[in-house]
Amino acid sequence: MRHERSPRHTVWHALWPMLVQLVAVTVMLTAFFLLPLDGLGPRRPVLSWLLFGFALALVAGLLLKQVVHVLLDHPRARPGLVIPLLICLSILVFATAYQGLAQHPGEVEGLETRLDSLYFTLVTLATIGYGDITPHGQSARLVAILQILYTFIFLTASATALTRYLRAHLEHRRPPRVPGDG
Repeated sequence: MRHERSPRHTVWHALWPMLVQLVAVTVMLTAFFLLPLDGLGPRRPVLSWLLFGFALALVAGLLLKQVVHVLLDHPRARPGLVIPLLICLSILVFATAYQGLAQHPGEVEGLETRLDSLYFTLVTLATIGYGDITPHGQSARLVAILQILYTFIFLTASATALTRYLRAHLEHRRPPRVPGDG
């Protein structure tokens, strides 16, 4: 015997992942703006680079895991929930790196606040490049190059996998077309 879902249950089932994402993104952004990150950067360069490398590798590994789950049609995969959160996290990792680099004079011109670092990260991600904030130092240029490569490799693959998953998920939920219907 099959139980019909109530419209209320169906709406909640569709909306809960978005609610989880909204809460998670809010927590990540709040942490980005409130955590005391001033101890990183030029004061502790080795620790800063290690944390940056570890965070990027961790997020890249988690993104690749989601991509593989989509490619292999893993039954318990949740890329629609996880991939956007990991993309947001990777953006915040780069923004934190730029914020740390900006503490060293002459490294990133025009970057003074955390909002500036988030803005610069998104402008670089979108390949807009307004020119108001520019990486002048070698370390800042290295991070910008890493961000561009990271975007090409990991974020593009993740977005492609997410699109593939969503398309397959929507086709699975769509009622079959009847030949001859307009």
